[in-house]
Amino acid sequence: MSWIRRNLVLMLGLAVLVYTFVPIFIVVLMSFNDPRSRNVYSFGGFTLDNWLNPCLDPSMCDAVVRSITIGMAATLVSTVLGTLAAFALVRHRFAGRSSTNLLVFLPMAAPEIVLGSSLLALFVSAGFAGQLGFRTILIAHILFCLSFVIVTVRARLAGMDDNLEQAAQDLYATPAQTFWRVTFPLVFPGILGAALLSFSLSFDDFIITNLNAGTTTTFPMYVWGVAQRGVPMQVNVIGTLMFVVSIAIVLVAEHRSRRQRRAALT
Repeated sequence: MSWIRRNLVLMLGLAVLVYTFVPIFIVVLMSFNDPRSRNVYSFGGFTLDNWLNPCLDPSMCDAVVRSITIGMAATLVSTVLGTLAAFALVRHRFAGRSSTNLLVFLPMAAPEIVLGSSLLALFVSAGFAGQLGFRTILIAHILFCLSFVIVTVRARLAGMDDNLEQAAQDLYATPAQTFWRVTFPLVFPGILGAALLSFSLSFDDFIITNLNAGTTTTFPMYVWGVAQRGVPMQVNVIGTLMFVVSIAIVLVAEHRSRRQRRAALT
């Protein structure tokens, strides 16, 4: 019993990790599945055909490319605008600053069905009723990603030590040199985290996208559409690839950060 009490927190942490990664493990496993019936999530046998022919259904790959394109564009725009807004909220005082801090949380707190239907009403009233598609999806994704970027980057800025920037200025660094050589490297992990979060939110969004997509199909909408007649195993291949790429980006960023810390110590 004493051993259990000493290791209870560790065991609970491992249980939570296992619970979290079980669905991911199922997706990876099913990417090698050769189903024998419409019940595609019963393992029928091992095969590499799903990986060798990921675009067996061309419409699925078109949807994946479309989702990636929208995700990258939404990430780029929301990260740039959100970073600038975070700097303004943390480093400057202006009228309405407190209200702006509160308003930033509204898109995050609002249910997606409310946000999606509100955006649809906005697009219809603006005359885009017959033009719903790529552009309206992109605008919607930038809108809800923006709040997450602001909150993430603002948290990073709030935890920064101003003494480093002041030291750079004392050493006759210009404001531009101080920003690019001191401030930006310190804020970059927060910006990168916000960008990764934005892309993930954009890539897998369904509710807001479905309400504002018109006839345009993204990857989550494709999966929902084919679910009634049987999800192709190539969907699990795409999911596994996205997971592996995400892990690789995080590992590379962590490795780079550790190298920079070791270089600073030496």
